[in-house]
Amino acid sequence: MSGGEVAGILVAVFWAILVSFLALVLVRLAQTLKATTKMVAEVSEQAVPLLADASATVRSAHSQLARVDAIAADVQEVTANASALSSTVSSAFGGPLVKVAAFGYGVRRAIGKKGADAPATGRAERTVVVGRTLPGARRGGRRNRRSKD
Repeated sequence: MSGGEVAGILVAVFWAILVSFLALVLVRLAQTLKATTKMVAEVSEQAVPLLADASATVRSAHSQLARVDAIAADVQEVTANASALSSTVSSAFGGPLVKVAAFGYGVRRAIGKKGADAPATGRAERTVVVGRTLPGARRGGRRNRRSKD
Protein backbone atom coordinates (compact mmCIF):
# COMPACT_ATOMS: atom_id res chain seq x y z
CA MET A 1 0.00 0.00 0.00
CA SER A 2 1.15 3.30 -0.86
CA GLY A 3 1.14 6.40 1.31
CA GLY A 4 -1.94 7.79 -0.47
CA GLU A 5 -3.95 4.64 0.15
CA VAL A 6 -3.00 4.62 3.85
CA ALA A 7 -3.97 8.27 4.10
CA GLY A 8 -7.30 7.53 2.37
CA ILE A 9 -8.00 4.65 4.77
CA LEU A 10 -7.14 6.83 7.75
CA VAL A 11 -9.44 9.58 6.51
CA ALA A 12 -12.23 7.03 5.91
CA VAL A 13 -11.79 5.57 9.42
CA PHE A 14 -11.72 9.09 10.88
CA TRP A 15 -14.93 9.97 9.02
CA ALA A 16 -16.58 6.72 10.14
CA ILE A 17 -15.70 7.48 13.80
CA LEU A 18 -16.89 11.06 13.39
CA VAL A 19 -20.18 9.98 11.80
CA SER A 20 -20.68 7.34 14.54
CA PHE A 21 -20.03 9.97 17.22
CA LEU A 22 -22.42 12.44 15.56
CA ALA A 23 -25.08 9.72 15.22
CA LEU A 24 -24.71 8.92 18.92
CA VAL A 25 -25.02 12.60 19.82
CA LEU A 26 -28.11 12.95 17.62
CA VAL A 27 -29.73 9.87 19.21
CA ARG A 28 -29.08 11.26 22.71
CA LEU A 29 -30.40 14.67 21.65
CA ALA A 30 -33.55 13.04 20.27
CA GLN A 31 -34.08 11.20 23.58
CA THR A 32 -33.61 14.44 25.50
CA LEU A 33 -36.10 16.24 23.25
CA LYS A 34 -38.64 13.43 23.71
CA ALA A 35 -38.26 13.56 27.51
CA THR A 36 -38.56 17.36 27.44
CA THR A 37 -41.67 17.20 25.26
CA LYS A 38 -43.23 14.63 27.58
CA MET A 39 -42.41 16.72 30.66
CA VAL A 40 -43.87 19.89 29.11
CA ALA A 41 -47.05 17.98 28.21
CA GLU A 42 -47.39 16.69 31.80
CA VAL A 43 -46.76 20.15 33.24
CA SER A 44 -49.38 21.60 30.90
CA GLU A 45 -51.87 18.91 31.93
CA GLN A 46 -51.30 19.73 35.61
CA ALA A 47 -50.99 23.50 35.22
CA VAL A 48 -54.30 24.03 33.46
CA PRO A 49 -56.41 22.64 36.35
CA LEU A 50 -54.21 24.46 38.86
CA LEU A 51 -54.72 27.74 37.02
CA ALA A 52 -58.46 27.11 36.90
CA ASP A 53 -58.48 26.43 40.67
CA ALA A 54 -56.39 29.53 41.32
CA SER A 55 -58.77 31.60 39.21
CA ALA A 56 -61.77 30.25 41.13
CA THR A 57 -60.01 30.98 44.43
CA VAL A 58 -59.26 34.55 43.37
CA ARG A 59 -62.89 35.06 42.32
CA SER A 60 -64.08 33.68 45.67
CA ALA A 61 -61.65 35.90 47.58
CA HIS A 62 -62.86 38.88 45.58
CA SER A 63 -66.49 38.16 46.44
CA GLN A 64 -65.57 37.67 50.13
CA LEU A 65 -63.68 40.98 50.14
CA ALA A 66 -66.72 42.67 48.64
CA ARG A 67 -68.86 41.24 51.45
CA VAL A 68 -66.33 42.34 54.08
CA ASP A 69 -66.30 45.82 52.55
CA ALA A 70 -70.10 45.97 52.76
CA ILE A 71 -70.01 44.77 56.38
CA ALA A 72 -67.35 47.35 57.26
CA ALA A 73 -69.48 50.09 55.70
CA ASP A 74 -72.50 48.91 57.73
CA VAL A 75 -70.44 48.84 60.93
CA GLN A 76 -69.20 52.35 60.22
CA GLU A 77 -72.78 53.53 59.72
CA VAL A 78 -73.91 51.83 62.96
CA THR A 79 -71.00 53.42 64.83
CA ALA A 80 -71.91 56.85 63.50
CA ASN A 81 -75.56 56.30 64.47
CA ALA A 82 -74.58 55.15 67.97
CA SER A 83 -72.36 58.19 68.40
CA ALA A 84 -75.16 60.50 67.28
CA LEU A 85 -77.63 58.75 69.60
CA SER A 86 -75.21 59.02 72.52
CA SER A 87 -74.69 62.72 72.00
CA THR A 88 -78.45 63.26 71.61
CA VAL A 89 -79.24 61.37 74.82
CA SER A 90 -76.45 63.18 76.63
CA SER A 91 -77.67 66.60 75.54
CA ALA A 92 -81.36 65.77 76.12
CA PHE A 93 -81.13 64.05 79.49
CA GLY A 94 -77.70 65.04 80.78
CA GLY A 95 -78.57 68.53 81.97
CA PRO A 96 -81.89 67.64 83.59
CA LEU A 97 -80.45 64.54 85.26
CA VAL A 98 -77.62 66.57 86.75
CA LYS A 99 -80.15 69.07 88.06
CA VAL A 100 -82.33 66.32 89.56
CA ALA A 101 -79.27 64.72 91.18
CA ALA A 102 -78.16 68.06 92.61
CA PHE A 103 -81.67 68.71 93.92
CA GLY A 104 -81.78 65.27 95.54
CA TYR A 105 -78.39 65.86 97.12
CA GLY A 106 -79.53 69.21 98.46
CA VAL A 107 -82.72 67.69 99.91
CA ARG A 108 -80.75 64.89 101.60
CA ARG A 109 -78.29 67.34 103.02
CA ALA A 110 -81.06 69.63 104.29
CA ILE A 111 -82.85 66.70 105.92
CA GLY A 112 -79.58 65.54 107.44
CA LYS A 113 -78.84 68.98 108.92
CA LYS A 114 -82.38 69.32 110.24
CA GLY A 115 -81.99 66.03 112.09
CA ALA A 116 -78.55 67.08 113.38
CA ASP A 117 -79.89 70.33 114.84
CA ALA A 118 -82.01 68.48 117.40
CA PRO A 119 -79.79 66.91 120.11
CA ALA A 120 -80.39 63.19 120.07
CA THR A 121 -78.48 62.29 123.26
CA GLY A 122 -79.54 65.14 125.46
CA ARG A 123 -76.00 66.52 125.76
CA ALA A 124 -75.30 70.21 125.34
CA GLU A 125 -73.50 71.28 122.22
CA ARG A 126 -69.94 72.45 122.46
CA THR A 127 -68.71 75.46 120.61
CA VAL A 128 -65.11 75.83 119.49
CA VAL A 129 -63.67 79.22 118.64
CA VAL A 130 -60.14 79.38 117.37
CA GLY A 131 -57.80 80.77 119.97
CA ARG A 132 -60.31 80.79 122.85
CA THR A 133 -61.81 78.26 125.17
CA LEU A 134 -65.41 78.77 126.11
CA PRO A 135 -66.89 77.66 129.40
CA GLY A 136 -68.84 74.78 127.86
CA ALA A 137 -65.75 73.33 126.15
CA ARG A 138 -64.03 70.33 127.60
CA ARG A 139 -60.37 70.36 128.60
CA GLY A 140 -57.89 67.57 128.25
CA GLY A 141 -57.43 67.14 124.49
CA ARG A 142 -59.23 65.06 121.92
CA ARG A 143 -61.88 62.57 122.76
CA ASN A 144 -61.54 59.01 121.56
CA ARG A 145 -64.48 57.87 119.49
CA ARG A 146 -64.72 54.58 121.31
CA SER A 147 -64.82 56.09 124.78
CA LYS A 148 -68.11 57.22 126.22
CA ASP A 149 -68.72 60.33 128.38
